[in-house]
Amino acid sequence: MDHFQYRDGVLHAEDLPLSAIADAVGTPVYIYSRATLERHARTFAQALSILPRVHIAFAIKANPNLAVLRLMRREGFGADVVSGGELARALAAGMPAQDIVFSGVGKTHAEMIQGLEAGIGQFNLESEEEGIELAAIAAARGQTAHCALRVNPDVDARTHAKISTGKAENKFGVPIDRAVEIYTRLAALPGLDMRGVAVHIGSQLVELEPFEIAFEKVGALIADLRAAGQSVTHADLGGGLGIPYKAGEVFRTPAEYAMMVARVTKDWDVTLMFEPGRVICGNAGVLLTRVIRVKRSSNQAPFVVVDAAMNDLARPAMYGAWHDFDAVEPRGEKMTAHIVGPICETGDTFAMNREIDAVATGDLAVFRSAGAYGATMASSYNSRGFVAEVMVDGDKWAVVADRIEPAAISAAERVPNWLD
Repeated sequence: MDHFQYRDGVLHAEDLPLSAIADAVGTPVYIYSRATLERHARTFAQALSILPRVHIAFAIKANPNLAVLRLMRREGFGADVVSGGELARALAAGMPAQDIVFSGVGKTHAEMIQGLEAGIGQFNLESEEEGIELAAIAAARGQTAHCALRVNPDVDARTHAKISTGKAENKFGVPIDRAVEIYTRLAALPGLDMRGVAVHIGSQLVELEPFEIAFEKVGALIADLRAAGQSVTHADLGGGLGIPYKAGEVFRTPAEYAMMVARVTKDWDVTLMFEPGRVICGNAGVLLTRVIRVKRSSNQAPFVVVDAAMNDLARPAMYGAWHDFDAVEPRGEKMTAHIVGPICETGDTFAMNREIDAVATGDLAVFRSAGAYGATMASSYNSRGFVAEVMVDGDKWAVVADRIEPAAISAAERVPNWLD
């Protein structure tokens, strides 16, 4: 459930008509619902409350806006970060350092130092080489880095190939059949406290079976590690639970997911760690856009050209992803159209031959389910600016990220004097 509903024929975010935000801020603009974010965070946490020991770290890559992160902190979530920049954001949002997990396959020397200086709770090591480097840095500083070893279980997540992370050919983690030997060698290094294992097989999973297969492999690994004399007190099960992007879709719930986890992990005796992102914020945001014009073409559906583009919302161009497209003030009529942005790329296409609310020049519309992997993936391609972001709370709203105009981007560039 989300809080973007029609009232008297006008789409609202909670108690606020979206047209009011468009008038004040312009378009395109991302709009987040505080009530939806809080509801989803609480639903997820409540589902996991059936487990004995739990740590929940919001996946910042899904939506790194500081206002969103502050809400997650207030809900008791830690942070899963994959860069030094995300680590800085988590700390700026007030998330306790000990509740931060640093994931990511390419942590740099500087980022490892940054994590150690901050005193983060856990590094998820993606390779033996990374562990050796971190051990040397930590030992030289007189510190101990608490770590989990990420394993690759070679499980097909049955999601889009570009967001699958648990197959043998993916770059993430160490092969699970080599994990005991690698873990054992890393555990012997000064500077490291190897306390657990981590797994994450992909994003937008719509079935529970791939999770269960992966978790069963992790359970067997934990038993093997303990048989080899190693301590395992934590197991990071990642994120990846999918959300409905099309109206009417029904997916497995956090409660169903939690019951599966409880059954598979009942004998593990570890703190279970989770990294939800999309499932918390995906349906808590929309991208509000305005129709520039409707371009008629012979023998095919018209092109609805909107002012949002692939630089604002990359998922359709990158993954062929679906986002429902709804008029803010529908007239009760439908049309079949191609929905496209203004960028000079054929890939700047949101939908082809889609049945949508009939729209005309100047009408407002939204791309729904845009709260995850939306603004965070934006670029300035075609010398366009960065989209603004707004959060709504009842009938109140605030800009939580300014629109960055093209002139501000150009102002950061320099022409060398030898080109004068």
